Amino acid sequence: MRKVWKSLSSSLAYNLHSSTIKQKNKTKERRLMMASSDEQIKKMAVDQLYWDSRIDASNVKVEVKDGVVTLTGTVPDYTALRAAVDDTWVITGVFSVDNRLGVEYPSEVTVPPDAEIESNVKDMLRWNPVIDESKITAISTNGNIKLEGSVDSFWKKFKAEEIAYSVMGAINVTNELAVVPTEDVVDEVIGEDLMAALDRNFYVDVNAIDVKVKDGKVTLSGRVESALSYRAAVDTARNTFGVKDVINNLILA
Repeated sequence: MRKVWKSLSSSLAYNLHSSTIKQKNKTKERRLMMASSDEQIKKMAVDQLYWDSRIDASNVKVEVKDGVVTLTGTVPDYTALRAAVDDTWVITGVFSVDNRLGVEYPSEVTVPPDAEIESNVKDMLRWNPVIDESKITAISTNGNIKLEGSVDSFWKKFKAEEIAYSVMGAINVTNELAVVPTEDVVDEVIGEDLMAALDRNFYVDVNAIDVKVKDGKVTLSGRVESALSYRAAVDTARNTFGVKDVINNLILA
């Protein structure tokens, strides 16, 4: 799908100018409402975290500024960490989630030594049918795992990270995996495939998103109407063949 630019008539140009002014006014009104909205978002986020039986939210702190939610503190495992982030995204008014949560295992849990953590990560990667674990090295230092090596698709980089986080003893994962596709894909093909996939997605308004691709690196920009649209667009970019990295500059309207 390619965008075609045509010369604008004076009336259309006026309409665009008028639309821009209205958008600026809407933005100003939104900012004026932020202070009270942030408190409402914080309350709903806290309520949501305490509601979810997968999460012990007693050590989680929630801060909100201009619709951006920051989560700090600790949770007992990766399942709780992932659930906390997902729960926060569904709150009305949330523009973005800055996840700074850490994993702190309960005192009664016996945490395995680093050598065992590394071995378990390798086993979990080996048992996953889509990951070539022979190209990945896992190094654990006091439960802080570093992934090095390469994968052939961008989404596999995050799949490997998810697998590492799921291993008992993992506290944090630093993902340094490089994306090396099995074949070269020209930027134009990546862009066309991505735009077509976005257009097929029910949750995404493809006309509101600008896609640029350079050397396999995708940059997304534009405004989306909801957190669901935001995440759908980013996930679509990550899952497109040939993508090596995704720069997300999307803004929630």
